[in-house]
Amino acid sequence: MICHSSHVDHTRKEVGTMIKISETASDKIKELLESEGTPNLFLRLGVKAGGCSGFSYGMGFDDQEKDDDQSFELNGLKVVVDGDSAKYLYGVEIDFKEAGMGGGFTINNPNAVASCGCGSSFKVKDEEGAPEKCDDKVEA
Repeated sequence: MICHSSHVDHTRKEVGTMIKISETASDKIKELLESEGTPNLFLRLGVKAGGCSGFSYGMGFDDQEKDDDQSFELNGLKVVVDGDSAKYLYGVEIDFKEAGMGGGFTINNPNAVASCGCGSSFKVKDEEGAPEKCDDKVEA
């Protein structure tokens, strides 16, 4: 089922409860945060126009909040989402998968109607970002 979130008014509380981070992903994020050695860092999630399908995900650490940010706590992690990205991240599930010589984060987005083969960009119904050239080659 596709959630057509662009016409739904999500409050701060709803967005916080509708983003899910698995225990495995939370543990990995906490480990990475600790390795940074900088106090007051939090996880910032976002979306920007670009990527080969129209929008791409942003996930990183930050220590500065902006006026339009929405913040909440998930699995003991402070998570911040900018106001423009919230509608695209409503319902997102983030996990961490171990693989071979490493692993990586996976994002399952019920708002996406199409995604790039590399999994880092997506398209939503009735909205378009600015697609970039996609390089789906897998490096060995």
